[in-house]
Amino acid sequence: MKKLLISFCLTLASNFAQAALPESVAVALKEAGIPESGTAVYVQPVGGRHSQLSLNANKPMNPASVMKLVTTYAALDLLKPTFRWKTEVYRDAVMEGGILHGNLIIKGYGDPSFKADEFRRLLGSLRQQGLKKITGDLIIDKSYFATSTGHHKVFDSEKWRSYNALPSAFLVNGRHTSFKFTVHEGKVNILQEVELPEVQIVNNMTLAKNGCGSWRNRLTYDVNASKTKATVTFGGKFSSRCGKRYLELSLFDDEHYAYFMFRSLWRQLGGVFNGKLRSQTKMPLQAVKLVVQGSQPLANIVRDTNKWSNNVMARQILLTVAANYHNKPASEVRGMLAVKLWMANNGRNADNWVIENGSGLSRTERVTAKGLGEMLLDAYDGPLMSELMSSLPVLSLDGTLSRRLRKKAVSGRAHIKTGSIKGVRAIAGYVLDAKNRRNVVVMIVNHAKASSSRKAQDALIEWVYNRP
Repeated sequence: MKKLLISFCLTLASNFAQAALPESVAVALKEAGIPESGTAVYVQPVGGRHSQLSLNANKPMNPASVMKLVTTYAALDLLKPTFRWKTEVYRDAVMEGGILHGNLIIKGYGDPSFKADEFRRLLGSLRQQGLKKITGDLIIDKSYFATSTGHHKVFDSEKWRSYNALPSAFLVNGRHTSFKFTVHEGKVNILQEVELPEVQIVNNMTLAKNGCGSWRNRLTYDVNASKTKATVTFGGKFSSRCGKRYLELSLFDDEHYAYFMFRSLWRQLGGVFNGKLRSQTKMPLQAVKLVVQGSQPLANIVRDTNKWSNNVMARQILLTVAANYHNKPASEVRGMLAVKLWMANNGRNADNWVIENGSGLSRTERVTAKGLGEMLLDAYDGPLMSELMSSLPVLSLDGTLSRRLRKKAVSGRAHIKTGSIKGVRAIAGYVLDAKNRRNVVVMIVNHAKASSSRKAQDALIEWVYNRP
């Protein structure tokens, strides 16, 4: 009886403590002008039976990019860490003497990491088979994903920014052009990382004499683009103290970007091609497979997705889950159904969750802090713990957290995914406290002043680190 009374009192005390935020967190929120009603918090020690801190934890909130945790963990479990995407190349006519008397067909299966180097390797395999000249056209088959997937509206007014790139069954380089900014001999230089002749740069930038600071705020750009050509005019100032800086812009649709990249790489490899771009949704009966190339394993791609919060990669992953667990072609709705079924099969109630595209670049996606925290607890006790945790940015060391809480005691002791869109700031992951106890931490802020909540989030991380 005495033990039961003690247990009851401890539980009651624990529940009472959960009703109030730590003073440092509450003060930081108040200073930022953010009410606690716009904040959800959930903290629970790994292996613990009860949460140590819970505020609005069952309230559906917009998680921004923290949603990628759900998408990537579901993919790791459903597809397995060793899953690889494939990209296939076919011919639809006779090839003799190094000449293809017809069209070259590339069929994509949604590889999120198909960059210029992978494209070069794929085309190099064709050259090794003796193919040199293609008399027909380049045909791109994107039928693995639903065509509507690539026609959704962009997220915001920054339509040229790479985060607004839409998914595609054949996506090269995330279809973005990366511009590198440097200073040489007193002048600002701007170069394409992968040069395409279809992109022209007009450099009107001048040298700044002060420090680097928020360099992008001092940069302006104007894009004049058609399907076949883009001119980007840069203005503003850039400091030599910035070293190298990069800006990624999506200037073309997925098919034309892939076509331009193909022409450039094929010619670099000594190939001959003067054909046009075409698309198809059904493979010709006479098509002959020439090359199949595999991607990196899913575990590697999940790491790139979460460390750098890559939106289009997360969307590609969700669509791949849909393609493997529902009838093709894959769509975001089918991806949502697959993830919700996965959650239900694992005993998680996600009835009040909303999954739109799996990346968090959404105004409609919703999760609960408690549900997300419990998912992280399950993941820690499961066989995929190492793959998921290693994909998260390490506090103050890499990814989106490389500059956060530096020179603090908790530095290097937390693996946390961040989320950020207008009106939303979120963190979720694991914090190893001063006594080497692992804790799951979730904090989501949905408020007009959410951008000012970083101090409160940092205060929560430090409170968990120092918890008694």
